[in-house]
Amino acid sequence: MSVTATRPDGASAALTPRLRLVLVLLLAAQFMLAVDFSILNVALPVIGAGLGFSLAHLQWIGTAFALCAAGFTLLFGRVADLFGRRRLFLGGLVVLGAASLAGGLAQSPEVLIAARVFQGLATAAVTPAGLSLLTTSFPEGPLRERALGLNGALMSAGFTTGAILGGLLTDLLSWRWAFFINVPVALAVLLVAPAVVAESRPAQRPKLDVPGAVTVTLGLLAVILGLTQAGERGWGAPAALLPLTAGVVLLLAFGAVERRVPAPLVPPRVLGRRSVAWGNLAGLVAFLTETSLVFLLTLYLQEVLGFSPLAAGLSFGVLGAGTVVGGALAPRWIGRFGATRSLLAGGLVQALFTAALLGLGTGRSSLWLLLAATFAGGVGNMLVIVGFMVTATSGLADHEQGLATGLATMTQQIGITMGTPVMSAVATAAMSGTGALAVLGGLKTAIALNAALALLGTLASVLFLRDRAR
Repeated sequence: MSVTATRPDGASAALTPRLRLVLVLLLAAQFMLAVDFSILNVALPVIGAGLGFSLAHLQWIGTAFALCAAGFTLLFGRVADLFGRRRLFLGGLVVLGAASLAGGLAQSPEVLIAARVFQGLATAAVTPAGLSLLTTSFPEGPLRERALGLNGALMSAGFTTGAILGGLLTDLLSWRWAFFINVPVALAVLLVAPAVVAESRPAQRPKLDVPGAVTVTLGLLAVILGLTQAGERGWGAPAALLPLTAGVVLLLAFGAVERRVPAPLVPPRVLGRRSVAWGNLAGLVAFLTETSLVFLLTLYLQEVLGFSPLAAGLSFGVLGAGTVVGGALAPRWIGRFGATRSLLAGGLVQALFTAALLGLGTGRSSLWLLLAATFAGGVGNMLVIVGFMVTATSGLADHEQGLATGLATMTQQIGITMGTPVMSAVATAAMSGTGALAVLGGLKTAIALNAALALLGTLASVLFLRDRAR
């Protein structure tokens, strides 16, 4: 059945069979990338034992991926605008498939880390290119909101699915299948996408802002490295403070460069739009709080309730269901009440049910509270995420969609990377002694901060985006 919607200019837009196929292909790629963020978490000890990673170096399996996925996103988002989104999307999928195959076949730590680096680079290219193809393929309005809702739901569900799938593949087959599983998906999209996804690029190709690209990429790499080191060694460690300081200096230099070059990587007028600036802030808070909450609850399930890693991963299937429900609900809510009210309602729901987790205890009867709160919180978080994507990409011309989606993707990945070390440091500092009660006390302190951040992000959205409510 064809779904029709009204475009802002009054023309009718239909979800044609070709657009349905475009949607399926782009969503499949984005879902696969989301799975990659978490699929190796459960398998890390097994990988370390199999390839001879030292305990101190094991974290680089995740860090190498996160550094490249977050650090190069903004650059690749702009490259997609300048040189062709479909070209970058397909090229990134080729790199992802090859890197995944190499990772699955790796016989040494060096090869595995190199594979993770190229997986991260491919993610930094494919994610903003795919999102900009999504926003330019669907007209602004109900169709785009529906597409972004499905995309947000599948991406969020992908993080949960990755944890579950990683445990299943590691237990039933081998950790290598956490890499191999990407190869057939990438091949399928590569075979079909060229025939159905149209190329999208500007009529005139401006010069790439090289000074801006260098400073922002190095700045983001330094900040992400500092955050990951803070989670491992503490916020006062030189290994965290030095890259964080360097990153801040480089990002300030990037801001100065952008005000002076004729063709900036991120035009100040775009960042000056309230929808872009405050929409991305809302997205940053949403990803930071929800992904770090999964980390905190994983510790709770294993360290307090005594669940196995696989059982803990399976428990988050309820959260995944909540995100799918929220992703399906969000476009209808936005169509009726507007994106700002979606941010408000979703943020309040997320904050409320995160705060409800303060009632968790040391008995397994608390599992019912955890399941109910994570389901409802997942619905609320997805209302925020879709509202953020609609807000941050609306009102911009098609030739700026790669920039807008690059910013949104960078926001998402920095939030994912930032949340865990922040909440880990808070929980660890608040633990007094050892044992389940001490762990639970530290986790509750971090959960309270998590709920407070979700609430503050919501209030900021309401205050600075209130004129966008309809």
